[in-house]
Amino acid sequence: MEPLSSDNLLQAYDNGDRQFAGIDLSAAQLFEADLRHIDLQASCLNRLYAPYSNFSQGNLQAVTLMGAELGDSSFYGADLSQAILTNASLSRADLRAANFGGANLRGANLQGADLRQANLTSADLEGANLQGANLEGTILKDANLSRCNLFRAVGLALDSSRCDRTTILPDGHTYDT
Repeated sequence: MEPLSSDNLLQAYDNGDRQFAGIDLSAAQLFEADLRHIDLQASCLNRLYAPYSNFSQGNLQAVTLMGAELGDSSFYGADLSQAILTNASLSRADLRAANFGGANLRGANLQGADLRQANLTSADLEGANLQGANLEGTILKDANLSRCNLFRAVGLALDSSRCDRTTILPDGHTYDT
């Protein structure tokens, strides 16, 4: 995996390059970066600091974003299928129509995130915080919601998702099998 500095990435992006698959941007600083339509497929972005950034319509398939700070960022329509976002912070992020199919979001902070029309099919959300998240039209088929906090989340449809007694529902009660 080729290491790349955030300055070099931003310069290449400003020059029209969008193809950055397989790079290592661990612990990079990308505050308020506008990276729409970027291809970061299979890249390592662990501990990335990119709040208020725009990754809309990007290809982030199979990226690793463990412990990344992505609060208030936009991933509108982005493909994050098979991505690893363990303990990532996506609080108040715009995740509308994003594809998280098969993604690992264990322990992720999605508090107040907008997940309308997002695809979370087979995603692992164990221990994730989805307090106040907007889940209208979100596909949760076969998603693991054990230990999830869904308090005050709106638009939740648990059809065919996996919950257990540790799942906190929008009304504050736990899931009763």
